Amino acid sequence: MTMPLPPAGEPPHTLGDLRELADTYLDYYRAALLRKLDGLDETELRTSRVPSGWTPLELVRHLTRVEARWFRWGFEGEAMPPERAWGDRGPDGRWQVPEGETAESVRAAFTAQCERSREIASGVPSGQRARTGGRFATEEDAPTLGWILFHVLQEYARHVGQLDVVRELADGATGE
Repeated sequence: MTMPLPPAGEPPHTLGDLRELADTYLDYYRAALLRKLDGLDETELRTSRVPSGWTPLELVRHLTRVEARWFRWGFEGEAMPPERAWGDRGPDGRWQVPEGETAESVRAAFTAQCERSREIASGVPSGQRARTGGRFATEEDAPTLGWILFHVLQEYARHVGQLDVVRELADGATGE
């Protein structure tokens, strides 16, 4: 039986400012990711349904690291060991959720990192280049905030789409 997920809706079709559109869509996908986890028990959150082997919780950990990598280490230039920015990987190179991490703590870390990303980007013009000293060594390497926003947005669109399939395989739920 197919169970629809609660509707959320895209941002208003009347938005015309590209920066506002990017910020709003990014929040839309952040929320969609969390909505797709709702209703899955701990076992389902830790079970892979795809040949590559990732689980829904591992995907959330990955996207937490994406946020940190692009906004904190990347745009803000925060000092961060590359292994922290790239995330927890097992011996096989796959994403992993460290022992002792609960679904609740993974969600909380994701939510906190998204809030930090919003703070970093808030009020900054899209054309502002990332600081050097973190991920980017030179100004020539440093992308604009607008580029980062769209890069992170496409990463979410891809991964939330993958999670759509995983959720349907897990319990038949479909929808936004």
